[in-house]
Amino acid sequence: MTEEKAVEIPAEQQRIGTIDRIDLAVVRIPFVQPFGTSVQTWSCKEALLLRLQSGSHVGWGECVADPDPYYLPETTESARYIITRFLLPLLDPGLEMGELARQFRRIRGNQMAKATVENALLQLIALRSGEPLYRILGGTDRRIPSGLSIGLQESIGALLEEVRSAVSRKYHRIKMKIQHGKDLDWVRAVRAEFPELPLMVDANGDYSLADAGHLRRLDDFRLMMIEQPLGYADIYRHSILQKQLETAICLDESIHTLEDAAAAVDLGACRILNIKQGRVGGLLESVRMAAFAAGRKIGVWSGGMDETGIGRALNIHLQAVPGFDLPGDTSETAHYFREDIIDQPVRLDPEGFIPIPPGPGLGVEVIPERLMKYAIAWHRIR
Repeated sequence: MTEEKAVEIPAEQQRIGTIDRIDLAVVRIPFVQPFGTSVQTWSCKEALLLRLQSGSHVGWGECVADPDPYYLPETTESARYIITRFLLPLLDPGLEMGELARQFRRIRGNQMAKATVENALLQLIALRSGEPLYRILGGTDRRIPSGLSIGLQESIGALLEEVRSAVSRKYHRIKMKIQHGKDLDWVRAVRAEFPELPLMVDANGDYSLADAGHLRRLDDFRLMMIEQPLGYADIYRHSILQKQLETAICLDESIHTLEDAAAAVDLGACRILNIKQGRVGGLLESVRMAAFAAGRKIGVWSGGMDETGIGRALNIHLQAVPGFDLPGDTSETAHYFREDIIDQPVRLDPEGFIPIPPGPGLGVEVIPERLMKYAIAWHRIR
């Protein structure tokens, strides 16, 4: 465990309060176009949503797990079971959030399920206090830099069209997925047309240490980082690879807790961390990890999981917290969905920034008609 002092988070001392109604829903929203990585291609977003109501206030949690176990072991169905069977029974109105997090730790893994519950509760706390979510997390009101993740494309020409569109929208950073056979020539083509573009690549663990010589050739393209080139559970071999590369390695799937982040940094396995709040168990752990990384001069950004507007708004609030110093994966809603379930789709301003939705809590509202339009399951828990 790291010796750095954990950041003081006011939300940890807040009590859960009374929960009058609990619902779980599953929505399935078509993507504008399929989104492919080295592990799977998805044509729609299937998301498990948790609705917590306390009086007139409603907090939403979006589980970032996929319906399949191809990215990480958790799925929407496994998360639903853990939430209903193990997490929701722990919600005592008099319990503080910090104590709830400690009780959650008794349940091994299942970080995405835990984040779903914690994030909905933190929204309720923000709504009760009349504050925006970022403020109770210690953040400040600022414009959020945008970043776009471009999935694997059928051709280099198609990739270049996607990048051109992103550049025209003034995105501050572009991430392109790579895999064996779709890497060097593809990156070379983008860099040739856009020599100054802030560009990174994401391998989603498609390579092994035997590919070190091949990956070293990416140094020629002056990338911001190479994200998760090796196995999704690996830290040690990344430490060996990082010593052989000029380009910074960013770890994603390997990092689930602050302890994981500390081990990776101590081993020299990365110089940048992708903090996906759902992958690390929620907002509170994300803030702790960002504070730790800042103390060790490690770059941090907020990763995305193609969330609906609920998760997208939550990620925007998280990026207002100190420590998130690099453009994250937050992009315009229209890049992924023709229609979302919230009333305020994400749009970039003329300089490519994202404003934080105004108002208490998330600052966005779920549109009931759209929720029901895309819902494929609904469970009343309480």
